[in-house]
Formats: sequence, structure tokens, C-alpha cells
Amino acid sequence: MLMLILALLVPLMPNTAAAENSSSSVKDLILLENVPQVENKITDNKISLTALHVYEDGHFEKVTENLTWSTTNKNVAVVEDGKVTLSGHNGRTFITVTDGAYKDRIAIDHKPAKQPRKQKPSFEGKVVKQQGQRYDIIEQAIENMTINEKIGQMLMPDFRTWEGENVTEMLPEIEQMVKEYHLGGVILFRENVVTTEQTAKLVADYQAAAEKYGLLMTIDQEGGIVTRLQSGTDMPGNMALGATRSSELSYDVGQAIGEELSALGINMNLAPVLDVNNNPDNPVIGVRSFGESPELVAELGVAYTEGLQSTGVAATAKHFPGHGDTAVDSHLGLPEVPYDKERLMEVELYPFQQAMDAGIDAIMTAHVTFPKIDDTKVISKKDGTKISLPATLSHKVLTGLMREDMGYDGVIITDALNMNAITEHFGPVDAVIRAVKAGTDIALMPVGLEEVVTGLLEAVETGEISVDRIEESVERILTLKLNRGVIKSETAPNMEKVLANAKQVVGSEAHKQVEQEAAEQSITLVKNDGTLPLNPALGEKIVVIGNTFINSLYQAVRDHHENTELIDASGPLNEEQLNQLESADRIIAGTYTYNVSGRSESSAQMQLVNQLIDELNAPVIGVGIRNPYDIMGYPEVDGYLAQYGFREASFEAMAATLFGENNPTGLLPVTIPGENGAPLYEYGHGLSY
Repeated sequence: MLMLILALLVPLMPNTAAAENSSSSVKDLILLENVPQVENKITDNKISLTALHVYEDGHFEKVTENLTWSTTNKNVAVVEDGKVTLSGHNGRTFITVTDGAYKDRIAIDHKPAKQPRKQKPSFEGKVVKQQGQRYDIIEQAIENMTINEKIGQMLMPDFRTWEGENVTEMLPEIEQMVKEYHLGGVILFRENVVTTEQTAKLVADYQAAAEKYGLLMTIDQEGGIVTRLQSGTDMPGNMALGATRSSELSYDVGQAIGEELSALGINMNLAPVLDVNNNPDNPVIGVRSFGESPELVAELGVAYTEGLQSTGVAATAKHFPGHGDTAVDSHLGLPEVPYDKERLMEVELYPFQQAMDAGIDAIMTAHVTFPKIDDTKVISKKDGTKISLPATLSHKVLTGLMREDMGYDGVIITDALNMNAITEHFGPVDAVIRAVKAGTDIALMPVGLEEVVTGLLEAVETGEISVDRIEESVERILTLKLNRGVIKSETAPNMEKVLANAKQVVGSEAHKQVEQEAAEQSITLVKNDGTLPLNPALGEKIVVIGNTFINSLYQAVRDHHENTELIDASGPLNEEQLNQLESADRIIAGTYTYNVSGRSESSAQMQLVNQLIDELNAPVIGVGIRNPYDIMGYPEVDGYLAQYGFREASFEAMAATLFGENNPTGLLPVTIPGENGAPLYEYGHGLSY
């Protein structure tokens, strides 16, 4: 057995000689658009065609140099460097590309579109693929890949730090691991993406390190509180979008995020969150969700997805089958959702089904148990007790529910496998083996690459995992890569052009405008006892008080009214601080919570706000900086607004709203609970001036 595993491991070492001589082993030139799995779309009478060299060993690379393009009918379409423009006349043309040794062609039709008789005629372009075995390049690639290369495609580790230092540039050790394990992808974190120039260079270096197939360069750029790019446009977040009720804004936000990622070379986003946040006690989803309505989450989530994928960046719906109705953070423990399939299809699964039907590229699984879907019990390695199998590792959830019942055939990716919900109860190798057997395609952030690869190889050799099961995943991964243009190029990118474009796109004024519109339309006026909008005379004093992110709120308010003071306090004030507030004409209390205890009336933060309400004469206005539920802790406040996040645009929009420069139009995307089960404020509630 040991000798067999060692024999299998031999291909892990990169064959540099083969790589160096790969240019002499070209066997064909084809157009990517002729590949059966690739979806083609003509937009605004234009389509860009991509030429690929196919090599003897089955792999393929993008080719751009020394090509000749031609069209058989210029009246239908013209072509320049693969960019096809329809001329507007009816008919068919063949676009041909040749490198002098090999050639390929594809048909473009332009004909009247189907429509009701009385409407004015319109015309549409259509791509007609060529047929033949030469275009089955995914099948050919898989046939020629070693088992190590196939397994490598399914692994997506992070290199957040190396020897205690943040990884912001390619290191020889990391480059070697990309090659040695034939990695299919890498996930980046905030520590890795500091500046636009540095990020674009790092991503390009990762792609250069990949030997045969392009890397899925992935990131969690959700917007709002989960935002990784330090030089990008933050966006106000999903629940803020839920408050706007605007699918158009959601599309624009997804598109802007996609444009920034694409400019940096990042081709996959682990977003949007499609969890239905119908549990106010949820400690990990909260404002990352669009709201508590499955229909709202689906509508805005699909719009965000379409905006994101319109830029060529793959979208990922998460966290399947739904993390919204949980009271445990899966980073820390193993949450449970107790509902049966009928209820799940109506609520938790509804947005995911809509996203699947709309063509989302990938779905991320949740480390959450669903005992009514899978009641399998396993022995926890933590304490030897019997626990339910989490969705991430469940064949009944991933294959039975997602693949068979819901009809999804895109890429399945796990949530991070280094989270406590997995690491405490399953060993790192066992977790990956279980996930692959369950039906996952990509293991995200597995713990210990060498051990995991060895474990998977042994599982294949013993028959615990079939080669067919591995190849199913590789086919899906390569299909995704081809559709998103994640393909190795024979020519290194012109980094000067890449950087110039990235600097123009990332954090652009156009994207800042989208961010501002979303933030302003999200601000929700929940309560107003005649105190808002503020219209203070020059001499009137406003005091902003609070702790977490309070300086950001203070600066935004002070920009509108110079006579504004700040008191940084996380709990009830002493006599001296109270005396300081006696001269205040208005008090703005900013509160920040993310769990149940934070908004409890007994918490220090809520005691502070209630002290202000009870002991001072000046009107008190509460601002829920993160969760809209904060008013539960101080319901007697004079005015209350929700802003759903702590990014700069949200503070600016909040200040503009406080002073009447922005009329609040946001509607609550969640119900704010009151006492005895009755709502304090209903879903959809929102006031205006």
C-alpha cells in the first residue's frame, strides 16, 4: 500500500522539462466558443472570440499572438483580433482564425427575432457552434490528467500568512506548493489585498505559478461588513440593499464589485449571501443577509448575481441549505436547523432555487445540521458523543437535495474547512474525504495540504472514493473555468496595461456613486417623535456618544454641524460626564451590536442609552450602526434610524439623513421583535420626512 501511494505521489513533482517544451507539442487550434460546455452570448451586436492551442497532453492555453482572423461575409459581421461586430444585415458569416498551421471557424447568424406580429421587426445575432470530437477538450484534458492533477483541481487553500507575516507578494515556497499540488484555486483575504497595484501583481503571479490550468482566484467581497479589498469600493452591504427594495441597485452593486475584482484578475467571488435572516438572534449572518423575506432575498440575490456575472466573475450563493435561522456561529460551533423539507423549500431553499434557475456559477455549503433532511449520526472526535452530520459533509443534502431534487449541476464549494464546526468534530483529512463523497467539487481551506492529498489518494486507491466521482468534479470545475475565461495564456499579461486599467476601475467615481446611492436609499427611519430632521442653530450643541465606530459617526455629524462634541463611552456615565451633557441640545447615541446579549437592556451599552433617555432633558436619537434590532434595548428613545453597516458611505448617508439632506426611504427588511412575541416594528416599516 505504501509503495502504491508513493507511486501515485510521484506526479506531484512538477515536470519542468515538459513545461519548457510545451510549445512544441501543440496539436490543434480551436475557438473556445465551439466547446460544447461554453455558453455564448452576443451583447450589443458584439462578441469576443478566444483562440486556444490544444496540446498533446490534453491541456489548453489561450493564444493571442501570430493569429489571422477573417470573415466570409462582411455585410453580416467584421472581425479584428477576435472581436466580432455585427454589421446589421441579415445572413450568415463564418469567422475563421488560423496560426498558419491549424485553423478553426465558427458561424454567426443575424436574423429576425421572434416577436408578436404588430411589433416593429427586430433582429438578433446567434452563434452556431461547429461539431466534432476536437472540441471535447474538457474530456481530453481529464483523460490525460494524473490523479494528483485531478485532486489538485478540487483544492482551494488560503495563504493568508506565511511564518507569521501577511502574504502580499508571491513567495517561492507558495509558488512551489501551487505547482506541487496542481492547485485549482486560491482564496485571498484582506491581509493579502492591500493596494490595487500590489493585488493585481500578486494575482498575476499566482496565475503564472499554475502549470497547465488557470487558477480560480477567489475572495469574499460581499460588500458591507464582509469586504476584503482595502483599495476597493466597500458598498453598504446586503441588508442595506434589502432596505432599498431595489433590484436595480442590487444589480449595479454586483456589477461594480465584479468590475473591480475582474480588473485585479480575481475571477470568483464568494457572494452573494442568500441566507434568509429570519432569526434576530443569528450571530454570524445578520446584516450579511438581504432580509427575512425569502422572496426579497431571492429577487435581490439574483439581481446581484446577474450584475456580478455580467463582468465575467463567478458568483457563489451561500450558505446552502441556509444559515439564517441559527443561533450558533459555525466558526465556533455546530448549529442546527430543525425544519422539514417542505418548510425549507418555502423559506431557506427558495432563494437558492431561484439562483440555480438563474444560472449561478457556484454554491457554497453550510456547516449546519439539518436532521430532518439527514438524520445520520456520527461520532465526534471532540468528545466521543453522537452528533448530526453537517450539510457540508452530507450526501443526502449535497447530492440528494441539491443535485437530484433541485436540479443543480454547477460547482459546489464547501465553506472553510478550518472552522470549528468541522475541525472540532472531524479530522482534517476525514472532513475532506466526507465532503468529496457527499458531492462537493471544491474543498475550501483544507487543513494540511500534504495530509489531505495523501488521504484523498488513498481513498481513491481503496475505492472509498471512485475516480468517476473525482472526474465529475473536475469536469464541473473546468467547465466553470472555460465559461469565465480562467485559462492559462501562452503570453504573459502586459502588467503595465493591467495596472493602468485596475487603477481606473478599482474605487472609481462611478462605483462610489453606486455606493452612495445604495447607502442613501437604505437609511431607515424607524421612530421619530418630532425630533428629526435636525435643524440646529449655529450655537446649539450636539453630542455624539457611544463606543464602537463612534468616531466615524461623530466625524460625519460634525461635517454638518461644527458645534458637535464626542463622548466615547461603552457604559453608563459618571456624574462629571452627565454634567457635561446638561448643555446639549441634541444627543445622538450610536449603538453597535451583533448578538442577543449586546442588545439586552442589561448590557452596558443599552444601560448607557436608557440613562441618557431617563436622566437628560435633551432629545436622544439612536443610531443602529450595524443591526437594526438595537432599538429593542432602548424602545423609549425619541428617534431611531438604522444604517446596517459601518462603512464610510453609510455614516455619510446617516448624517445627511439626520440633517434632512437625504429623505429616508428605507424599509425594514426584517421584523424587530417586541415583548411577548408581538413585533415592535413590522417588516416593511419605514418613515420619511
